[in-house]
Amino acid sequence: MLREFGVVKLQNFRQALKIGFAYTGVVVGAGFSTGQEILQFFTNNGAVSIFAILLSGLLILFTGKWTADVGFDIKAESHVDSLLNMFGNIFGRIIDIVLAFFLYGVAVIMLAGAGSTFYESFGVAPWIGSLILIIGVYITLNMGFNRIVLALGAITPYLLALVVIIAVVNFLNPALSLGEVDQHAQPSETTFGPWWWDAITYSGFTIAVAFSFLTMMGSDSSSRKVAGWGGIIGSIIIILLMFLINNGLLARMDQVNEFELPMLLLANEIHPILGFLLSIAMLLVIYNTAVGMLYPFLVRFSQPKSRRYNILLPSTLVLGYFLSFVGFADLVGTVYPIMGYVGLLLGLAMFFKWIKLMMAKKAPQ
Repeated sequence: MLREFGVVKLQNFRQALKIGFAYTGVVVGAGFSTGQEILQFFTNNGAVSIFAILLSGLLILFTGKWTADVGFDIKAESHVDSLLNMFGNIFGRIIDIVLAFFLYGVAVIMLAGAGSTFYESFGVAPWIGSLILIIGVYITLNMGFNRIVLALGAITPYLLALVVIIAVVNFLNPALSLGEVDQHAQPSETTFGPWWWDAITYSGFTIAVAFSFLTMMGSDSSSRKVAGWGGIIGSIIIILLMFLINNGLLARMDQVNEFELPMLLLANEIHPILGFLLSIAMLLVIYNTAVGMLYPFLVRFSQPKSRRYNILLPSTLVLGYFLSFVGFADLVGTVYPIMGYVGLLLGLAMFFKWIKLMMAKKAPQ
């Protein structure tokens, strides 16, 4: 009996870990892995960015767990079910359309990020790099949901190991001391100004990016507890990566704003082989996020493997390919902050729903 109980607990842990890794894989895309995202939201605030990440991390932890919980509770087949449950029919439909638009926008950013990464890492023309990503995404999105989740989670341990190495080496051998960082910081280059608002906005962006896929992963869980722990595990990994990347960028604050892929600069300064390995990791997480954005977008408007799905998939990829030529850094700076506001609405709705649930539990039966 005890042995069977232990097997069940191990299976639940593995499922929660799978959800956590896939959640991380969706969030950690082109902007995150290259350092551009953390630079624009946090690092350019200077030393105070450490506190900004702490604030943002606490909000990400709450929203990550609660999103997975909500997905399980209502057995969401797409983000529409969750939105209608939280916002009601009219406002929920409006948020649904806005979220779907930004899901596609982030997918386009991934295509642009792939082009930039292929060019700066291997000298491959950006249009070829974006095309390679499109082929990989097309193949993956013709697979079943469980295989997609496994594909999304597979790269997370590899990326985590590389980021730890880069951050630790730069922390131990910084080009600048923490006291010198603010001399080179460029607060005007952050998204909205005050560090605390950048932190809040970024947590909103994170949940907006992950909301659709995380609700579906929560729905597919064996229990509410497994879904919630999956959200917690993924949130903790994301927060750890945020701290590591930010601290690594702070150590080279005098240079990072000059590069479109600042993390690649840090890796190549340590050793070209590490730079090569990080380039591979960047491409894989870019692929992850592209898949994680496009799948819920497509499922919003069609059933998987239906005739409509088979038409929408190549059509959206071809359109996204041409839109990606706008440029990677420009797209990050434009789309991500606006999407942060959408995520803040989602976060507030989940917070009020949580308060309502707590009050209902305390009310006399």
